[in-house]
Amino acid sequence: MQKPKVYVTRKLPERGLRIIRNHFDIEIWPEYAPPPRKVILEKASEVDGLTTLLSDTIDSEVFDAGSNLKIISQYAVGFDNISVDEATKRGIYVTNTPGVLTETTADYAWALLMAVARRVVEADKYVRTGKWRVGWHPTMLQGRDINGATLGIIGLGRIGSGIARRARGFDMKIIYHDVNRRQDLEEKLDIKFAEIDALLREADFVTINVPLLKQTFHLINEERLRLMKKTGILINNARGKVIDENALYKALVEGWIAGAGLDVFEQEPTLQNNPLLTLDNVVVAPHISSASYETRSRMAEMVAENLVAFFEGRTPPNLVNKEVINIKLPGWR
Repeated sequence: MQKPKVYVTRKLPERGLRIIRNHFDIEIWPEYAPPPRKVILEKASEVDGLTTLLSDTIDSEVFDAGSNLKIISQYAVGFDNISVDEATKRGIYVTNTPGVLTETTADYAWALLMAVARRVVEADKYVRTGKWRVGWHPTMLQGRDINGATLGIIGLGRIGSGIARRARGFDMKIIYHDVNRRQDLEEKLDIKFAEIDALLREADFVTINVPLLKQTFHLINEERLRLMKKTGILINNARGKVIDENALYKALVEGWIAGAGLDVFEQEPTLQNNPLLTLDNVVVAPHISSASYETRSRMAEMVAENLVAFFEGRTPPNLVNKEVINIKLPGWR
């Protein structure tokens, strides 16, 4: 029996690829950078399934090209790169890899928070560039205390909840904002709900943990940055477009807030002339919050499990567009 064909848009960790190779006829884009648009369109026309990353735009044009395309197995929790509604109309399943990267991403939010608060990157540069010429001084590279401070969490999903659990170890006061009030977690995590503007006024540290939606685009803008404390620190390892970068630069340069930690940007990779990269009070990273060996390997396994389940006639364990199950197209499944 001929195996279904799957195109993988980047080399995944071997634990997942081994499963995919065993079940499918696969081709993998060999380069580190993402495949060009024309390659995705060409390969979509040849395969039954695609394995994609956030940097791959999967839209109506791809679906038009993929006459045999039945499933998009995304290697990520987010799926804002995929036209899910259009996929559903065409009976194409969309899956993702939720849950597995919760703890790893929450860890990294804390890595950014602590690095900014205690000026770790600045201190490293200070030593390496020969600026450390006095053994110790009372005012050398003073940072901000985390213990006992107020943490504001915008978005109390899995990752936001993980950040809150860690904050309890620092004896922090924790406030949160979410479009859905989580009274089930308020007592359990010892946290309090606040409207977003009140949260920004009160918090010493603010973490962003929301998906990129129409209503979250530039959620943090100039008006809201002006609400924060001058000593406030903003952390974002959710989606870059949730923050207006031009407003953030202005806030950091003019001293509306004290610092920021960013794992994500409005454009990725961000341009080298991005003015945020010139600021010492910003710690930056290249979208690596989930980049632990174990987590990335488990994500690859989940991609494989979603594909295998679909082609064995089962509902994929991480199906995004569940309504697609009720759509029956001629000759499918």
